[in-house]
Amino acid sequence: MAVGNSGRDRGVIASPNIWHWPAVYEEENRAQDTRGAVYAALRESVDWTGRDVVDVGCGSGYHLPMFARAARTVTGVEPHPPLVAAARRRVEDLSTVRVLRGSAASLPLPDGSTDLVHARTAYFFGPGCGAGILEAMRVLRPGGALAVVDLDATAHPYGEWMRADLPHYDPPAVEAFFRAQGFDLRRVDTEWAFPDRAALERVLGIEFGPEVASRAIRETPGTTLTVRYRLHVRRKPVGVEIR
Repeated sequence: MAVGNSGRDRGVIASPNIWHWPAVYEEENRAQDTRGAVYAALRESVDWTGRDVVDVGCGSGYHLPMFARAARTVTGVEPHPPLVAAARRRVEDLSTVRVLRGSAASLPLPDGSTDLVHARTAYFFGPGCGAGILEAMRVLRPGGALAVVDLDATAHPYGEWMRADLPHYDPPAVEAFFRAQGFDLRRVDTEWAFPDRAALERVLGIEFGPEVASRAIRETPGTTLTVRYRLHVRRKPVGVEIR
């Protein structure tokens, strides 16, 4: 993974899947969480109705229209220029949505300008993401929240494949990191449903290296997967009034 170190690319980590296979990643987005369990858990934790939302690492903007249905404004932030262009095309008819080029560690937004900073499987992977947490706290209004959605590598079967593909990834250490930073944790079970086996195999092929992808394909009958997510939420304190 490449890491940027200057200007609006500060802290950028190149995505190994969506940057190189955006069309397949679109298939993956459509297949993920078909029952909306993550959205429901997120809304229970942080209701964005009538509020300002920022989606960090928004990619091609898949989640932006969903937020726009209830939010006052939605801002997608994405570092990769081709994905910025794709996201802008997706939301060009939505007057309350904009897409800006930027990174989690250098958000192109003023202090105290938003109510929810959302990041789904982007940048916030545990130790090392402190700069992004600080940036989120900067742009949040008092009482606002940073919501990080990532994959739970402790859950069968997807988590087993993740651990096999990323042997240095330590799920307990990641959870301990977020807990130490003041995040709450909620686990969310979901179903991924693909239209056919070919789509499932394409998606597993970009999510894992060849060996683990082959294993995952062999171990998956049919066209559905059970995948567990973790929802980490940290709120910005409202503050204390001193008289």
